[in-house]
Amino acid sequence: MKDARKLFDESIVLDTVSWNSILAGYVQVGNVDEAKLIFDQMPKRSVIASNSMIALFGKTGRVVDAYELFNQMEEKDMVSWSALISCYEQNGMYDEALVMFKEMAGRGVRVDEVVVISVLSVCAHLSAGEMGKLIHGLAVKLGIESYVNLQNALIHMYSICDEILVAERLFRTGYPHLDLISWNSMISGYLRNGLIENAKALFDSMPQKDIVSWSAMISGYAQHDHFSDTLELFQKMQLTGMQPDETILVSVISACTHLAALDQGKWVHAYIRKNCLKVNVILGTTLIDMYMKCGCVENALDVFQLMEDKGVSTWNAMILGFAMNGLVGRSLSTFLEMKNCGITPNNITFIGVLGACRHMGLVDEGCFHFDSMVQEYKIEPNVKHYGCMVDLLGRAGKLKEAEELIESMPMAPDVSTWGALLGACRKHGDIERGERVGRKLVELQPDHDGFHVLLSNLYASQGNWQNVLEIRGIMEQHGVMKTPGCSMIEANGVIHEFLAGDKTHPQLEDIENKLDEMTKKLKREGYVPDMNEVSLEIDEEEKETTLLRHSEKLALAFGLLNIPPAMPIRIIKNLRICNDCHTVAKFTSKAYNRDIIVRDRHRFHHFKQGNCSCMDFW
Repeated sequence: MKDARKLFDESIVLDTVSWNSILAGYVQVGNVDEAKLIFDQMPKRSVIASNSMIALFGKTGRVVDAYELFNQMEEKDMVSWSALISCYEQNGMYDEALVMFKEMAGRGVRVDEVVVISVLSVCAHLSAGEMGKLIHGLAVKLGIESYVNLQNALIHMYSICDEILVAERLFRTGYPHLDLISWNSMISGYLRNGLIENAKALFDSMPQKDIVSWSAMISGYAQHDHFSDTLELFQKMQLTGMQPDETILVSVISACTHLAALDQGKWVHAYIRKNCLKVNVILGTTLIDMYMKCGCVENALDVFQLMEDKGVSTWNAMILGFAMNGLVGRSLSTFLEMKNCGITPNNITFIGVLGACRHMGLVDEGCFHFDSMVQEYKIEPNVKHYGCMVDLLGRAGKLKEAEELIESMPMAPDVSTWGALLGACRKHGDIERGERVGRKLVELQPDHDGFHVLLSNLYASQGNWQNVLEIRGIMEQHGVMKTPGCSMIEANGVIHEFLAGDKTHPQLEDIENKLDEMTKKLKREGYVPDMNEVSLEIDEEEKETTLLRHSEKLALAFGLLNIPPAMPIRIIKNLRICNDCHTVAKFTSKAYNRDIIVRDRHRFHHFKQGNCSCMDFW
């Protein structure tokens, strides 16, 4: 390239072919400024040169320059039109690309495989299935349907446009002449349409797999909440010696987060460090989220401090994580630090900030931030922001204000918002309001288990068993099943899951013996079972037995048996921890001198020496 530029600088007289060759060199290496300088000085611009420049403008995001050059061209061929359509497609201007293609077809310009593939990609991005079918018909008419690249584009387009059976038919018709991209496209199509087993069967039957194949399957598992399968497949990939890409690592860390598989998450982080992989915003934020949701605040902070680039999502992960772990002061100070660094908060930031306020009952501060979100940052509150405020007011006993806020919401309240009010009514003994709201919700959503359970618990807390039975009868009538309590705990790299009243665990006998030992020991320390947590009209002894079989107590006993004393016991609960289990965890942390960390549906509880980080406010 230096020799070519030297000829140009020395004003050597060049013919058109030589000019085109020099230009092609700069286009090939993507040097748009040098290419444009050569192009502007050309005594005669050929169609080939103009087409090359349009293509280069497209690759470097200079869409306006591409469009202006296209309009200036006195002579345009099929490649000219194709280059501009591809330019629009590459830069997300899908409507413009479609308009240009229609104009191209209207002028009778010949269409080839390259143009059709670009337009099919446009149809996929716009979910324009009907237009995609017309393009498919055009490809058949032109006799180019059997081209492998075109087949791949068709499979992708039909998968995106919810025509998975058509995509499958194309794949099977094209076999065995299709390539690896075809297989990967079909697997991605199955996963995109929720057909997990189809994707797995095709993946398992692949004659060869590349990083895209593994990435599609692993991330597909994670996106469809098949977290155990995500980790299992990642382990199989490791045996092949193939290096994971960023997408795979993010998916695996996300799976570790949901399964509370801290040991495996730490292994992935160690793998990243060992292989000197760059921790960008997405990967770093995912790591922070994992550590925060496993209760490892300092590990999350280490990742945050070592990151060179931090996006608003990274700051949000820290703000939400601190709040979730009961470190409200650090959450709010991180929010202030974020603003001082010039990062503009978004709607997710304020969910974290308002969440921090509700975790500690900071009503005035919560109201201040809610107002500033609207007035200072012009962010319209969504249903989650309102839900935070309702929960904040309800926990503080301001039930009238909480209900009035719900009634004033510009959108329909969601389940969690009403649930926050109902839970607050039970906590503060406002039976009249709770019953009125609960009855209304049961009538509006007869299939929702949460409202029935909350109302039933409200009645049970007052010993009103007749109404408890009535609500249970309504649930049976509508086929509504209560979501069972479920707790997960990791020991020696294996995730163990316990349901309320579980009788299936292989260590069941040892666990039950440990529970009996715990109960006796804790009672000597002053523990008194909270019978209000049992919404059944049974005798006191049966109530105590029922309480003892809550999923988090089973997990806690398992942890005492299997996790070394120097390590904290970490439990993940799918529902809100009940008062009795919270009390048991506090007493156990002191009686057995163990650090216990429980993550329920709302927040973390760090138990240490008889105290909890939530300060009994949750």
